[in-house]
Amino acid sequence: MNTPTERGGGGHHSRGYDESLGEFLSRHRNHRYRMTVNWLGNLGPGTSTYSAYSRDHQLSAPDKATTISGSADPAFHGDGGRYNPEELLLGALSSCHMLWVLHLSANAGIVVTEYSDEATGEMVQHPDGSGEFTLAVLRPRMVIADASRIAEAIALHDRAHSLCFVARSVAFPVKCEPTVTA
Repeated sequence: MNTPTERGGGGHHSRGYDESLGEFLSRHRNHRYRMTVNWLGNLGPGTSTYSAYSRDHQLSAPDKATTISGSADPAFHGDGGRYNPEELLLGALSSCHMLWVLHLSANAGIVVTEYSDEATGEMVQHPDGSGEFTLAVLRPRMVIADASRIAEAIALHDRAHSLCFVARSVAFPVKCEPTVTA
């Protein structure tokens, strides 16, 4: 059973989380994040021409075990074997949604045994080279232990979608089309 939802473009503030999370958030209202991006692409002449340099870079953060190998999309002279910023944005949307669903499921006593998402995103590029995402679609597939709670689990996706920090922060629509089975 699928129940699509949509989020994005500056949201409302929901109070649908459980009391323990609410207490936590009331003590921890402001969060700061740090990422370091190091360009690895100077092939000798630097950026002397558009094709003279590699788009390869590494993303890292304090206390992280590994770095993320990044580049541009191959359409923009990037390395297709490395993650590009657009994929990382889509991954952040999908991961944030999943973490909220797992949290809400645990609080509701719904046992999730499998979860995956094949998210897609659409970006438009303008003649001047600028562009923006116009849509992201999350397609979470979740398996739960109790078939009698499928409708409840689908409803948790709606709730998670309205709470997701990343979806609430983007200026484009984010649709969610969950499938839950047991």
